[in-house]
Amino acid sequence: MSRKTVHIENFGCQMNKLDAQLVASAFEEAGFGLSQSVKDADVVLINTCSVRQNAEQRVISHLGHLKHIKESRPDIIVGVIGCMAQRLGEELFEHKAVDIVCGPAQIPKIVELATQAIKEKTKQLAVTEKIRKENQSEELEDFESAYGADGRGNSANAFVRVMRGCNNFCTYCIVPYVRGPEVSRPPKAIVEQVKHLACGGVKQVTLLGQTVNSYKYIAGEKTYCLADLFEMLSEIDGIEWLKFVTSYPSQEFFVPILKAMADLPKVCKYLHMPPQSGSDRILKAMNRKYTSAEYLDLLVKAREIVPDIAIAGDFIVGFPGETEDDFQCSISLLKKAEYKNSFIFKYSPRPDTAAEKRLADDVLPEVKKKRNIGLLAEQEKNSDKFSQKFFGKEVRVLVDGPSKKAKISSNEMGQLQLVGRTEQDCIVIFEGLRSLTGSFAKVKITRTSPLTLFGELI
Repeated sequence: MSRKTVHIENFGCQMNKLDAQLVASAFEEAGFGLSQSVKDADVVLINTCSVRQNAEQRVISHLGHLKHIKESRPDIIVGVIGCMAQRLGEELFEHKAVDIVCGPAQIPKIVELATQAIKEKTKQLAVTEKIRKENQSEELEDFESAYGADGRGNSANAFVRVMRGCNNFCTYCIVPYVRGPEVSRPPKAIVEQVKHLACGGVKQVTLLGQTVNSYKYIAGEKTYCLADLFEMLSEIDGIEWLKFVTSYPSQEFFVPILKAMADLPKVCKYLHMPPQSGSDRILKAMNRKYTSAEYLDLLVKAREIVPDIAIAGDFIVGFPGETEDDFQCSISLLKKAEYKNSFIFKYSPRPDTAAEKRLADDVLPEVKKKRNIGLLAEQEKNSDKFSQKFFGKEVRVLVDGPSKKAKISSNEMGQLQLVGRTEQDCIVIFEGLRSLTGSFAKVKITRTSPLTLFGELI
């Protein structure tokens, strides 16, 4: 019998990207091959996101495509995993293409579910009625430890989850309902995982958590926070850069994290800390537990302790009840924050969240679009100002590899257009050999744009 193959398509955040890597490793260990194409695969898995409506619509559209493929290949197994699977559960079986539905807390079972679906030709469901801490403990930890240390993908970069879930219950957010409450992983397990990654050639590790700065693990009389992890991981030979996302605006552990960033050379000077709005009225309606002034005070403190820190934010425009005055408060906060970059989204109601249940989605689509464009335009000015500071300077870059335009820009010396990032998460484009992929390079910046630095290899 020929070797079965699996194709995994991923939608969503870094958490989903990591989950997809874990699942791929588990299938490989079980004897499956990894297919780069749906047409060659025996099993197709879609790793889904439910944070925004657009993400779910893309999945539904993709399932429509798979339905047509399944008409000519009825033996192909299609699975929906991740947050959308947890949210919709059995409802997804109404789509004729779907054979497997598996929530994020159940992914250690995914190989078994796929194997049963192939053998028994039956639909397989694995979701949790309510995700509790006990649903996120031993089985998930064993799965993470077993398959999270191979550095899959770019061999120089790896994601490591330090915690799961979220306790904040922002009124617009579905994450606590599909990923459960906060659970921090044991420091020892994280350290061992990163050691394995370092042995495999990984140079940069990004620590992941829905609210990564609230990492807290109690062992006896010792309470470990994220700053403690930085110290422990900084001692691992081979690891040169440590990054972390995403942080919730909170005083808890904030100063120790910043001091670790200032004192430990391996901790990159980059902070992603979303405010979501600049209006105190809207922040209260979102159940964000800070005011705009308190948020800005955190940024002042960050820049006092780490003067060359780069800060990024997120904003939601068009939240229920948002007036023009509320929007102007967001514009004001964005200007004062002087972000390196911001991710800006139009509000879309998510089923079963407090905002969807209690608040009317009363901001017109054209108003959301106008505000989205307006905030992006203001951020572009900030980004351009931030980038210009690097003109003429030398930066250290971890090279990801050839850019999307590499073939167009290749020259007779065999050089390609390469892309990499600095410790402040700035994208850098320069000419160099493909062999630089996965290594560090020094680049002198000769031109800047709001989102990209351009330079020459030194």
